[in-house]
Amino acid sequence: MGDISRRQGDLFPLDSPLYGDVQGERTVAEFPFFALTKKAQMTPMIFESGDARIEINPSKTGVATIYDKEILLYIASLMAARMEQGEQVERVMSFTANDLFRVTGTNASARSYTSLKASLNRLQGTQIITNIETGGEGSDSAFSWLLKADIKYTKLPSGERRVKRVEVMVCDWLYRAILTDRRIAAYHLDFFKLGPIERRLYELAKFNCIDDEAGFTIDLEALATRVGCATDKRGLEYLKKQLRDVADKQPLPEYTVMLDEEKMPSARGGRPRVRTLVSFRTRPRPLPDESGETVETVEIVEDGAEPGFPCESTNP
Repeated sequence: MGDISRRQGDLFPLDSPLYGDVQGERTVAEFPFFALTKKAQMTPMIFESGDARIEINPSKTGVATIYDKEILLYIASLMAARMEQGEQVERVMSFTANDLFRVTGTNASARSYTSLKASLNRLQGTQIITNIETGGEGSDSAFSWLLKADIKYTKLPSGERRVKRVEVMVCDWLYRAILTDRRIAAYHLDFFKLGPIERRLYELAKFNCIDDEAGFTIDLEALATRVGCATDKRGLEYLKKQLRDVADKQPLPEYTVMLDEEKMPSARGGRPRVRTLVSFRTRPRPLPDESGETVETVEIVEDGAEPGFPCESTNP
């Protein structure tokens, strides 16, 4: 960003600040559209499950990451807030970087502005090809998350550039998902404190734990695919270790994660196969005691969880 000043003026009508909840869209949350690493993911990512297929091709700086997604969550939240107020929502949105940083808990430093610019470039440069439809429409051609991404500034007599606003244009696919499908849900702000794999676990829990009692259960291999992890033996072992760490520490806001293993008989009468099931449950809400104060219910987790390993992105 060079010598861009971090102070922002109010010289242009903005869609921010965001006063309501951070909102996530279900279709984007259900599928692994983003790389789970801060390192540049330069190889294409492919997801196939049932009838759904996604191919994600990197920009010259890599595939958009789960951290870049924070910008899309913020934009979706601004759009949802305007919808709730009965206002017209355009594909072009403008906001201040300071408000984005406030919502996501990011320090407004020069480094953060440089990272913002890089994230916008990846969101604009990453190419997605999918047969998943939004708003009853689909496309056979590739699209990017952002058709336009620009950080506007004014130049002062001193030569210093002062940021005015960030201006973006979202793609038709995402615009339809938000405005037509309207399958959105409020995210807990602690989502932004989670690591990559934890963010994916939270999103899957958010849109699948519909019944507080039944929750949501999925086997390890299916979860690896949905999260965006490698599904070979090494990748599954890494994911299992990561899940054990999550089950031990229970860092997800609103939800708990538990692992269970069951022996599956072999078709040929040999050694039984071990199947790992991962269960998500809505975290018990605080209950008022006799004094009227809320008391947290505590769920005991067994000791012995192993330390976690980083999860690998799915490559073709």
